[in-house]
Amino acid sequence: MRVVFAAFVAAVTCLSTLLPSRPAVALDYPNRTVRVIIPFTPGGAPDVLLRLVAQALQEKWGQGVVVENRAGGNTLVGTVAATKSAPDGYTLLLAADQTFVLNPLLYASLPYSMKELDSVAMMASIPHMLAVSNKVPVSNVKELIALAKAKPDTLTFGTTGPGTIQRIATEFFASIAGIKLVHVPYKGANEATTAILQGEIDMTINGMSNILPHIEGGKLKALAVSTARRNPLVPNIPTMQEAGVPGYTSQGSFGLFAPAGTPREIRDKIAADVAEILARPEVKKALEARSFVVDSFGPDAFDKFIASETVKWDAVIKHAGIKGD
Repeated sequence: MRVVFAAFVAAVTCLSTLLPSRPAVALDYPNRTVRVIIPFTPGGAPDVLLRLVAQALQEKWGQGVVVENRAGGNTLVGTVAATKSAPDGYTLLLAADQTFVLNPLLYASLPYSMKELDSVAMMASIPHMLAVSNKVPVSNVKELIALAKAKPDTLTFGTTGPGTIQRIATEFFASIAGIKLVHVPYKGANEATTAILQGEIDMTINGMSNILPHIEGGKLKALAVSTARRNPLVPNIPTMQEAGVPGYTSQGSFGLFAPAGTPREIRDKIAADVAEILARPEVKKALEARSFVVDSFGPDAFDKFIASETVKWDAVIKHAGIKGD
């Protein structure tokens, strides 16, 4: 009997030392500085989002959270750096849909694969707005569509480049509306906004944060927001669907990734901590004031979102014949 009991105790002891091993990884995380790579220049919308959350994570974790801007190559430079990092949770990537949806659809050859990254948490999005220059004689979307149909291949639209979300979102609008527009690419969102303010182009579909500051002064005309529901910052501006463009939605989305192989327990912990921070009233208020819509969910829901967006934009890209170059 004593022999049997001793064997039982030994087995339980052995089992107890084995079972907590993986959860303990998350319980101990982080115990040193966490680096978050962002493939954009400082000061833009994703940089603002990341730095606000990173500061709160640093306070919550009691460990440093360093933001590293590595812009260049249409997000390629920073993304590749993240994929080459150790899968231990101490290097993360703040990516936009350009990285996790559009680039894989547009380029046959990329220096990274989404298989080299594991999703961590969707964080937020910025709705797009359809705006026209003051020189364009329209006051709503229906009038814009009628003008474009009367003058096909005449109205110009500005974007941040051939294979960007602004370009693809505008082609989506044109496809549903049955109109033909002329694409004018610029180096960035600020340049495209300046162009429409100066009357160089007729229209743009761009992030709300780029359009919103110019509405009150009457420097341009905002005709619609791209989300399914109206935005509380501009409650009087209709959605695209309300304005006569059925089924239309678009936005710029931002989320966290980790190098492939990062323990799921760590990714779940990061996602839970980010969700708690984004749910704080003061954080949500600060982000909403900057045109963000908080969309916080973990790895599984994030993967489903990416899959859905990939199917949606793949159809638009193929229909419009959009190339990445």
